[in-house]
Amino acid sequence: MKVTETNINGLLILEQDIYHDERGWFSESYNEKLFNKILNRYNQSEVNFVQDNHALSHKHVLRGLHYQQKPYTQAKLLQVLQGSIWDVAVDLREDSATYKKWIGIELSAKNKKQLWIPAGFAHGYLSLEDNSFVTYKTTRFYKKSKELCIKWNDSELKINWPINPDVSIILSPKDKIAQSLKDLVL
Repeated sequence: MKVTETNINGLLILEQDIYHDERGWFSESYNEKLFNKILNRYNQSEVNFVQDNHALSHKHVLRGLHYQQKPYTQAKLLQVLQGSIWDVAVDLREDSATYKKWIGIELSAKNKKQLWIPAGFAHGYLSLEDNSFVTYKTTRFYKKSKELCIKWNDSELKINWPINPDVSIILSPKDKIAQSLKDLVL
């Protein structure tokens, strides 16, 4: 497995080994022993995933930016099984040198990249194709009462979403009333 560090400490891009033959291809998308060995190499604690989530989105659907308050912050391991998304992670760890910095990366069924997002990040994504199927593992259970939603276009974060100005994005009711980062208690 190829591991690429990003410019935000702890945020990793993983590329699985793909084995092709006349039947198609095979990959091991998750191996607990290997994954925790990778985390240890980057001075991160081992994790225990407790929940798998799946989401299917139409083109122009934007989900996020979502975050759970302490002590319910979730680490996530994401991948796209069908279609493609522009995935964004925002560092909300107040003691981090990259606090309030973000990265965006295309994840797709074609590139088979995974994104490891440690606990303490807000997360969201824009579906770039119809029927984009995203799956992700989390280290904590979803707790609705501790979920925060930050505006996808927050003026302080200045996230550069790949959005055509002639197209309307599709937001959930929750995401439509999201707050500015400056107004939230993390």
